[in-house]
Amino acid sequence: MKKELYLMMIAFLASMGISNAQGQNPECMTNLSIYSEHVKVKNYDAAYTPWKMVYENCPDVNRANFTYGERILADKIKNSSGSEKDGYIQDLLDLHDNSIKYFPTKFSKAGVAIDKALLKYDNKMASNTEIYDILSDAFKNDRGNFKNPKALYLYFSSLVDLHGSGAKELQEVFDVYDDVTEKIEDENKKLTGVITQLLPKDSLGTLTSKEKRRLKVATTNSQSYGKIAGSVDSKLGALADCGNLIPLYEKSFDAKKGDIQWVKRAVGRMFSKECTEDPMFQKLFEAQLALDPSADAYMYAGMLKLKSGDKNGAISDFNKAGELETDTYKRSNLMYKIATIYRRSGSKGTARSYAQKAINANSASGKAYLLIAALYASSANACGSSPFEKRAMYWKAADMARKAGRVDPSLSGRARQSAASYSAKAPSKTDIFNSGMAGKTVSFNCWVGGSVKVPNL
Repeated sequence: MKKELYLMMIAFLASMGISNAQGQNPECMTNLSIYSEHVKVKNYDAAYTPWKMVYENCPDVNRANFTYGERILADKIKNSSGSEKDGYIQDLLDLHDNSIKYFPTKFSKAGVAIDKALLKYDNKMASNTEIYDILSDAFKNDRGNFKNPKALYLYFSSLVDLHGSGAKELQEVFDVYDDVTEKIEDENKKLTGVITQLLPKDSLGTLTSKEKRRLKVATTNSQSYGKIAGSVDSKLGALADCGNLIPLYEKSFDAKKGDIQWVKRAVGRMFSKECTEDPMFQKLFEAQLALDPSADAYMYAGMLKLKSGDKNGAISDFNKAGELETDTYKRSNLMYKIATIYRRSGSKGTARSYAQKAINANSASGKAYLLIAALYASSANACGSSPFEKRAMYWKAADMARKAGRVDPSLSGRARQSAASYSAKAPSKTDIFNSGMAGKTVSFNCWVGGSVKVPNL
């Protein structure tokens, strides 16, 4: 019986990746097995003593010393106070440092720095300066592994607070904002790629259990990035309005006009904040065009021509922009920006056309679906021959909004709110009953075209 138990223990520990050298210590192996079983059933208090023995005497016997050790110490911190709690916090900080020391291929520099920063932040053990310095160093030196949504927000949030106290310049706030939003976009791009791949199988009910888990994880993580993106934008707030942007860029232009990254970010920010009427936008755009006559540059050129009344010139520049951009994801974003330009000018049909091009280039472009939904909703009064038909347009808008949330869960919050708002404006059940239109089709003869089926009662 003892022999069978020992063989089972060996098999269990081998499955956890124990090194041969440390595997020769029977006491470590026995205690590793004991605390692992306790952790599995969340009996962290019972796991503490055997874990501590293994961690202190055989730290590199298995990665579980750190992954399980974090859970054990987190439980101790949660259930203690005063100096005892402080001691456990320090133990966990040390554990994070040792994790990369003993398992450098399993733990990343950014991951360790994030764990330490969040632990200090959650326990009010560090100033904004310390938090920002830790996260800034991690982001700059290990950006690929800097993926924690909360840490991304804290990185930016602590900087904004430092700027508010006069400790950091506004330009640094903008630089980090751009870095963080680009990182969020890059990570969400990977997640929506998974979602786009699996959604067709999900609709057919043919997903395997493994694929279901992948879809659920990707959807959940995308939603998290969406929430953080909204929080980052809110934290930036009025700092990025035209009143702050224009004097900052006027002051920095001569020194920075040869820095293509600075110029492109400045032009992009003025565009997104609709500061394009100011001469500084023209100045920055011309600098970008001279440094890098890229797709974005032609898109901005087309916008300026459209505003001046040169529609043919604008179309030419927009087409040139589309030809230059070969990356489908970037092309989608470019088409979306052109769609917003036409939307602002009141050309709804053309705006939808470019939004559809954005979707064609990237089927996960939720923001393009939301734009089309908004275009439909804004046209309700212009489509239909009766109040019922006019309000039926909101069903079409709501459907587009829901699609946005399905293809890009990072926008699910906005998508749900938009869909709910549009649905509330559509005909009610009473309206449907009184009209006798249940189950029938309403066709739209305006620029929207198409039709919508009235729900059955």
